[in-house]
This record gives sequence, structure tokens and C-alpha cells, in this order.
Amino acid sequence: MADQDDYSDIPKEVPPEDDYRQDPENVARGHKATLNNPNVSKEAKQHSRDILENQFQEDEATEGGSTKGSQSKQKDPGNVARGLKASLANEGVSQEAKENAKQKLREMQ
Repeated sequence: MADQDDYSDIPKEVPPEDDYRQDPENVARGHKATLNNPNVSKEAKQHSRDILENQFQEDEATEGGSTKGSQSKQKDPGNVARGLKASLANEGVSQEAKENAKQKLREMQ
């Protein structure tokens, strides 16, 4: 009878090359931390600034995203409409905000 592990699609261990890959998001976080650390030299801060501007700006342009966590795709119009309608029904929303929501709903249609 075959061993149970022979039927699994899950690799038994992580390939060795995966141990040495750097996660680009973690690299960017490290450079941002360098910029905010008062104990780091001006040269090191300039180096981190250069890397963030050059390497990560190119990555953002090709991916269409941002390292700051902003949305990389358009908002769902259905969700936007539901949020605007909810603000119309919410008693805690000002009359001015309700008028703005009505106007945005009209523009969406």
C-alpha cells in the first residue's frame, strides 16, 4: 500500500531558493524605517530614498498599485451607490452631506 503523502499535491518542504528571496514589500518597509530613524546617517537615508524612488516607483507603475496600500482597482459602483443610499437614511448625517449624496447618486445614473 502507498504512503498517504504520495497522494498529496502539497510540497513536502519549501524549496531552498525560497529561503533567499526578499519580499519587495518588506524591503520597502525597511527603507521607509531607515528614513524615519534619527540614528541613521544622512548617506544611508539618501540611499534608501533613492531606492524607494527608483526601484519601487517602477514596480508601482507596472502593477498599477501603490506601496501605501491604496486601492489598485476601481470601486464597485454598486457598493458606492449602496453607501450613498445608506447615508441618506442615516439620521446622524448632516443635511448638506445628504444633498451631496443625492447629487452623486443622480450623476451615477
